[in-house]
Formats: sequence, C-alpha cells, structure tokens
Amino acid sequence: MKRRAVRTTSSSRSSQKLMKTKALKKPLKTQVAPPDPDAPARKQQLKAYEEALKYFQQQKFHRAKESLERVLEGPSKELADRAQMHVRICEQRISRPPVPAVKSAEDHYTQGVALMNLGRWDEAREHFDRARKAAPKADHIVYAMAALDCLTGEADSAMANLKIAIQLRPENRYHARNDEDFSFLQEDPRFTELLYPEREASGG
Repeated sequence: MKRRAVRTTSSSRSSQKLMKTKALKKPLKTQVAPPDPDAPARKQQLKAYEEALKYFQQQKFHRAKESLERVLEGPSKELADRAQMHVRICEQRISRPPVPAVKSAEDHYTQGVALMNLGRWDEAREHFDRARKAAPKADHIVYAMAALDCLTGEADSAMANLKIAIQLRPENRYHARNDEDFSFLQEDPRFTELLYPEREASGG
C-alpha cells in the first residue's frame, strides 16, 4: 500500500512558520547602566550650590563664597563654571567699603539733602521723614522738606512745611526769599504773604 503524504492546509503551514519565528527570537536582555561613582559627590555639589545662592540673595557674601568654593571641588563642570562666576561677584562685593549705617536725625537729613541734589526725590523724602520723626522741632529738617515739596510741585505741602519752619526759626523767612528751590512758589500769593508780612502790614 502506498503511503499517503499528509496534506497541510495553508493555515496550518502559516502557523508552523509563526512557531519557528517565535522560536528564533530570543528575549532581549534589559541593559542596566553601571552606577555613577560620582553621584554622591554631584549631589553634595548641587546642595552646596543651592546653599550658596541662598546666602548670595541674602547678601551674605562671605558665607556664599565659602559654599561656592566647595562647589568648585565637585565633579560637575557646569556647576563649577557657574560657581566661579558668583565667586568673582562675591569678591567684588566683599572688597567694597561698608556703607555706614544711617541712624540719627542728622544722618538722615544729610542723606536726604544729598539725594535731593541728585534728583532722587522719593528716596530723599524717606530720609527727611525719618529725620523729622527723630527730631520734630528741628527747623532745618522741616525747611528742607518744604524745599523738596516745592521741587516736586507739592505747593500746599511746601507752604505748610515752610510756615512751620519759619515758626520754629523766623530767620528761615529770609533764607526762603533768596532760595531758588522755592521759585515754583514765587507767583503764589500765599508765599508772598508768608515771606513778606511787612508788605501786608503796610497795605501792600
């Protein structure tokens, strides 16, 4: 008897091919990166850099420089470059002479006059306000405030402060007559009345 060849359908042939293909494929191994030996040092470097920035923002430049110098020793070149730039700034700030603390009424008055001469009106006013709080009966401080009011176009406030300055020290009346800071008020009848009371007494 003849042996019959086993016939395979197209679907069974394709399934056999699929099985062969699956058998050929080997599972891919997950590649694990080797541990970074510098990781702990990088972490410490970043921590030192963040600490340095905090001190830098607080203007504690000596402490900021100490933290930045630790950053320079770390493995990250990018952080080291940034730290080097901040170190230079810290050295510049540290080398500057310290600004003397302004405390007394006279200190605030002097600072206010200097700022007024520079045209920095708002800062000057702050110092005059502090000076006046510390010495409310100091006529020269009130006089300076009147001058500043005039320079900034505050006519009503200038007149009020000038009147007080003259009450505290009548000689301020004569100073104001020749003071260019009060040129804004020259056409104001209140100014004329305040500075030239003798005209009013004589009927003009």
